[in-house]
Amino acid sequence: MPFTSEVFGISTRMNSYSYVDRSNLDKEFSRYLRRNMHIAITGPSKCGKSWLRQKCMSDAIVIQCRLDMGAVDIYKEILSTLNAKFDVGKEITFAANEKLSAEGQLGLAHIANAKTQGNIEFSQEKSISTEVDFNTSSNNLRYVADSVKKSGKRVVIEDFHYLSLETREKLAHDMKTLWDYECYFIIIGVWTQTNLLTAMNPDLTGRIVEISVSWTDEDLKRVIDKGCAVLNVAIDPVIKNELIKDSFKNVGILQSLLLLLIEDESGYEKTQIGEMHITEPRLYKEAAEKYATQLDGVYQQFAKTLSQGIRSRKKSTGIYALAMQAIVSGTDDELMNGLSRNKIFMYANGKEPRVQKGNLKTVLGKLVDLQKPESGRGLVISYDEATDVIFVVDYQLLFYRKHHVMRWPWEEMIEEAQQKSLFDEDKE
Repeated sequence: MPFTSEVFGISTRMNSYSYVDRSNLDKEFSRYLRRNMHIAITGPSKCGKSWLRQKCMSDAIVIQCRLDMGAVDIYKEILSTLNAKFDVGKEITFAANEKLSAEGQLGLAHIANAKTQGNIEFSQEKSISTEVDFNTSSNNLRYVADSVKKSGKRVVIEDFHYLSLETREKLAHDMKTLWDYECYFIIIGVWTQTNLLTAMNPDLTGRIVEISVSWTDEDLKRVIDKGCAVLNVAIDPVIKNELIKDSFKNVGILQSLLLLLIEDESGYEKTQIGEMHITEPRLYKEAAEKYATQLDGVYQQFAKTLSQGIRSRKKSTGIYALAMQAIVSGTDDELMNGLSRNKIFMYANGKEPRVQKGNLKTVLGKLVDLQKPESGRGLVISYDEATDVIFVVDYQLLFYRKHHVMRWPWEEMIEEAQQKSLFDEDKE
């Protein structure tokens, strides 16, 4: 008799009680895993990308991307995860001006015997030092590839969209070399452009396949029905429709709402002996309000961090503030599918003619950094330079603004900027 919190809710681990395969993605992903190719999985935050990967491939080298990470940082974490040992007194160069110090140890178990045999040996019980001589960038990528292959695991790069454009492009080009070395990555992230990595590096054509994770209303209904069957709870169809509508086609939001509705508001903490019915609309209303309240701190901090960053652009505060006002005023569909710079410009220029379209591109590119949390993770909005669109990474923002009234700080900044004429081009 599982608890409700074991059936519904957000979790880093795949939950089989309410997991639903949509459009046979499980089979599709498993089929691609058998092929010698990279795999990209894309979709909004909390849409089940990681659960899909875990369902089909539980054992992996998982690297969580942060905003300040470079390609070499990713390679270092891969080797560190594998307990790679460097005790060679040299530097390993992955690319120009990118060096991994090989002085000291990153751990036990992983020994490079490159000079003698060109392979990797493992030992869990003792440390063995050997001199490794790396001369070129490709040789270093070969070392990474050999290390991964020897482990018998695949590398999973989570939150790829947090990386800078430069780092994403660097990885896209390195992935061709890694493919040549028979090392295949799984890239997970949020983006709107089809075949993004191939666009960054055409040489990946035929060497990478992209899977898009999305949800239909019927898919979300199956999640509700499957989990409720485990708990022996039935939800009124009207309430069920509200749950689906307020989820914005995002299974993570749905999971959170279901936990609040069933456990917190209805009082069913585990599987019921006899079937119980949830029929009162007020119970869902209270669950939605509770969820919005839980999110309040998240978006208050988001607004605070971003507004501080905007105020730091002293001569161009008004352009940033108007851009953000245009973004949060966008429709749900625009923010989910991508709000173009042209539409943002039309809004901002309509409010203030001094806002120029060319300047706006710089502003949109910097908004990502200005909302940067200390952890380097947790973006709310992102900018795709390739397609020139802003989109919401965290769909919870859409739920929050529907169920919570908030005066965003950039509204006040716009008024200040108009008084002080803070609409100069951002040259900082």
